[in-house]
Amino acid sequence: MQRIIILNPKGGSGKTTIATNLAARYAAAGKRPALMDLDPQGSSTRWLKKRSDELDPIHGIAAFERSAMVTRSWQLRVPHECETVVVDTPAALDAQRLPEITRGADAILVPVMPSEIDIHAAARCIADLLLVAKIRRSEDRIGIIANRVRSNTLISQTLTRFLNSLDIPLIATLRDTQNYVRSAQTGQGIHEMPNWQVRQDLDDWARLTEWLESRRPETAALGVRGLVSNLS
Repeated sequence: MQRIIILNPKGGSGKTTIATNLAARYAAAGKRPALMDLDPQGSSTRWLKKRSDELDPIHGIAAFERSAMVTRSWQLRVPHECETVVVDTPAALDAQRLPEITRGADAILVPVMPSEIDIHAAARCIADLLLVAKIRRSEDRIGIIANRVRSNTLISQTLTRFLNSLDIPLIATLRDTQNYVRSAQTGQGIHEMPNWQVRQDLDDWARLTEWLESRRPETAALGVRGLVSNLS
């Protein structure tokens, strides 16, 4: 089972947009994914509730909720048929929680918006992943996504220069488009919309999905119980 963490403590970086669209991409490919929502705002969980029953299923896990009626392990259980778990993490995530959140992750995606504030926050996030979570660059598990980018603007050029300086791969650049607004409103993913409408966006996602597939483990190191124990 592949574990993909979407992470950036800076709010508004596009974590939920990427998590939901990534889960929808796997669903559309016939690979039933699980979407685990750790964010107390519950945005991914609300998106799933908007999703039509006619679309391919995504197993939702509202991990931000706590219930005295069931054990934490039961609440975080992932069906055996799920090949991928996509984890949407909260904003303002304490750096000291990074080791437990990222332990056993096959890929960690860090979305960055094109603004000075977001660029500085991303630099801090990457530093914490390397120094606090002890993730080595040589593991090649961290990938950066430039999100909501408008081409040929000064801030987008600044963002590109910054990302190229990190020695962390920039694996996708997602454009600023209303298609993601429609996705949030309808519970559909980019890969489930009419091709003519999202053709350019699918091209943007191709490199991202290729990078993730190259990091899919043949045999999960921790398995389902490992993922659950990290987040309990």
